Amino acid sequence: MLTPDRERRLFRYYPEDFGALPVRVVHMDLVFDVYDGHTRVSSALTAGTLDAPLPSLSLNARDLDILRVESAGYAVTHTYDRSAALLTVAFDPPVPPRTEFTLDTETICRPSTHVLEGLYYDGLCPGGPPTQITQCQQWGFQRLVPCLDDMTAKCTYTTTIIADNGYTATISNGDPAGARIPCAPGRSMQRYENTKTPMAPYLFFLGVGCYDTHRREFEYPDGRTFALELLVKPGSDAAAAERALDILADAVMWVHLFTGPAQYRDPGTREEVWRLVRVRDEAKRSGDARALEETRKSLKELISTITPGYAYTGAVYREIAMQNSDFGGMENVGNTTIAANRIMPGTDTTDPAFEYLVRVKAHEYYHNENGSEVTGWSPFEIWLNEAVTVHVENQHHAFLFGETYSRIKTVLDLLDPAAGTLTLDRGAGSMPIEPDGFNDPNDLITGVTYVKAPEFVRMIETLIGREGFAEALGRYHDRFRHANASRADWLRCMEEVSGQDLTTMAAVWLKEKEYPVLTVSPAYDPAARRFTLSYRQSRSPGGRVWEFPFRFALVDTTGGDIREATVRIADEAGEIVLDGVDRPAFLSLNRGYSFYGKTAYRPPEDELYLQVEKDPDTVGRFTAFLALADREMLRLLEDPHAVVPARFSDLCAALLADDALMEEAGGQFLTIFPSVEDRRFAHHYRVLHDARREILAAVAARGGEILLRVYRQAAGAPSSGPGSLEEEAAAIRRRQRKNACLSILATLDTPEVHHLLLRQFQEATAATDRLAAFSRILESSIPERLEILDGFAAESAKSPTAWESFLATVAASDCDDLVPILQRIESSPTFSIEQADQQRALYGRFALNRKRSLETEEGRGYLAEILRRLAPVNEYSTVRALDAFAFLENMEPRHRVPAVAVLADLLATLDPGAYPAVYNNARRFLLGAPEAVRAYEAEHGAIPALRSPAP
Repeated sequence: MLTPDRERRLFRYYPEDFGALPVRVVHMDLVFDVYDGHTRVSSALTAGTLDAPLPSLSLNARDLDILRVESAGYAVTHTYDRSAALLTVAFDPPVPPRTEFTLDTETICRPSTHVLEGLYYDGLCPGGPPTQITQCQQWGFQRLVPCLDDMTAKCTYTTTIIADNGYTATISNGDPAGARIPCAPGRSMQRYENTKTPMAPYLFFLGVGCYDTHRREFEYPDGRTFALELLVKPGSDAAAAERALDILADAVMWVHLFTGPAQYRDPGTREEVWRLVRVRDEAKRSGDARALEETRKSLKELISTITPGYAYTGAVYREIAMQNSDFGGMENVGNTTIAANRIMPGTDTTDPAFEYLVRVKAHEYYHNENGSEVTGWSPFEIWLNEAVTVHVENQHHAFLFGETYSRIKTVLDLLDPAAGTLTLDRGAGSMPIEPDGFNDPNDLITGVTYVKAPEFVRMIETLIGREGFAEALGRYHDRFRHANASRADWLRCMEEVSGQDLTTMAAVWLKEKEYPVLTVSPAYDPAARRFTLSYRQSRSPGGRVWEFPFRFALVDTTGGDIREATVRIADEAGEIVLDGVDRPAFLSLNRGYSFYGKTAYRPPEDELYLQVEKDPDTVGRFTAFLALADREMLRLLEDPHAVVPARFSDLCAALLADDALMEEAGGQFLTIFPSVEDRRFAHHYRVLHDARREILAAVAARGGEILLRVYRQAAGAPSSGPGSLEEEAAAIRRRQRKNACLSILATLDTPEVHHLLLRQFQEATAATDRLAAFSRILESSIPERLEILDGFAAESAKSPTAWESFLATVAASDCDDLVPILQRIESSPTFSIEQADQQRALYGRFALNRKRSLETEEGRGYLAEILRRLAPVNEYSTVRALDAFAFLENMEPRHRVPAVAVLADLLATLDPGAYPAVYNNARRFLLGAPEAVRAYEAEHGAIPALRSPAP
């Protein structure tokens, strides 16, 4: 349909657009004079020329008013191409080679209400000026000041902020250089120095606003201290803020004790230091001077015997609440912005939100080392900054929540049929970890970057060993500290330590989309006591062979491992031979989900049941259960008269009644996806949903007494206040179990179940419990469901955190009056289309509710309206909503043409130059569905956007 040249122009930016900078950036001295409607910025940019004279220099400058451009010692002229966002400065005479010079500019930037990049409004100070913050990833800095807005333009900064005295905080990177002082009537000045760590422009932060500031001292085991600060909305709960600081302090200490090149040495000492730190901090709180002195002495002695990990280099580390952002968090050297709904726990915080809160604090803090001190080379290395950081974040989560629970949670992220990474990685809009191009840097902020790329990092760790990986990562951080690094640099460190070739493996994983499917076939020779596992893997879309670790085990009838092995699969087909082994009762394949992909193996059903019950690898038990559920789903889809067998229903009830399993894995273990592997049905969303409901109803009908017992036992357990994170993790697992039982029982839709739902909704003290009951009430036949909806909406509207959860719950539900309900919610004065969290919760969730958004006429009309209205407000949220169309080609034929029509009509109404990310992604989804497009064009004529070059 497109020529190769036009195919290439699916993207605006390609790797060749990112070359070496024409100068070496040394320092920026910035003055921001902030007013409500504009900010005047004075910049002194010091740079050094390279080996040739510099006659001119082009700076990135987007939507700025240029007032003055000067350079001492040179006569300069300048031109400003606003459409290209380039300020070009000519020097007379040219700046000589290897010479430092300073370019002075004075410009004006203006805050936006909805472009969440550069400087934008983020609420109002009570009775005062508007809060304004910046978001610079990846090219927001050029919206503030003329600059070389490139990840390699790392330099030091001094920043002076002049602003209204009504602001309680004026913040930028670095340490305060003195107090905030008056400088004009009603205005004051604050100066910051960021001179220790050269910083890439995308890490710059500036904020002026009204916050409650909460502080606590962080003390390392050796006695060094710095300040932790939490800046949150005025009137925020002080106890919740203190809890948030404690969680942050835990993350900072964990990074110090359990990361770094020697992190696996002296584990007992590290655990003891971790314990004693909490003892010391409690002594500080209680004022027990003697215990404090003794504990500090013990800590200093213990920490001197080990090599700890990263230690923070600044005097203050802040977390700042942002109400409106495309991202949940963003690292900004010394200042991390975190979504206000996720920065501290509260009564409205759901369990998934709490887990995210714990994760994001560790994630953004670790970016101080991985991303800030060592920075990727270009946006094509964003994955490198993020994947290693997520890998460490996952280790932190597993430390607190348990290895099994944490890993199953990741596997669910991989396999989720609505928005799971493996699912979307096979969709028309998928891109490789390191794509050929992109339209906007936000295109790279996807599950591929945050889930698939960390799985690639995890596979490298599995192959070279965790000790070797830690040493290699430490070498990488030491070698490139205060500099930029490419993926080749990172791989080289891994190869140097391990002695293994990883470059060939990386070439496929980083540059190809999708994933391998490993088909295995076992054979056993009893005479030779030899087991053989034959395998064949699928090739990449480019025809290449994947390389990955494959961990598996032979297991006996009691659940004991006969033999476990981890092999490196590097050929298309082969055999793995194990000698001197007994015949296995079942195979435990891809243990711990050792590689990103799928294993194709269809054992007898009895073996799967045995594996679910006996596999010592709980992730293996979980994937075996998913395989059984897939078979039951397919049975119902192929035969309308089929019934769910008692054996499977009994298994589900027994798993929920297994105390040991639930304590380890949580109720998430009993996930039954509305999906099947069979491509005939994989994207028939309504029939899949109905088949899943039929299975759950069968479990409820047969195992209802067991489920009620488990539910009541959990509901009757005494609730306690917040304890340690480990204790909170156990409480979350228990709530998962309880609500899994409730969700299954709700399929019965009987008065008895209605009573359970209403009672939990009315009496729940945990936000997760209340939302779980509300979700089931909304989908039930309870007569007062709409009255409950209206009351809960009014109650949730009082809290931004509760409102976001309410919107997401409703948008994901399955009820025939869903679209009118959502339209009514939109008309509420509480709903704001400019707020990114509300866009994600209402529009994003509805878009992925494909059985409603794509398979009903009413839903398609509403989705089309959403996309048209959202594109001018927030391209990133719109692009994420477009993921709903990832599998147009595989939908039921009767739904394809009307679904194509939604995208065709969107393209016809969009200005491709104004909204290139939305336009080009919509085109990519259509280009990935040629049969659906042909069927549409046969009825409605050609789609012009597919016949013309992309912008």
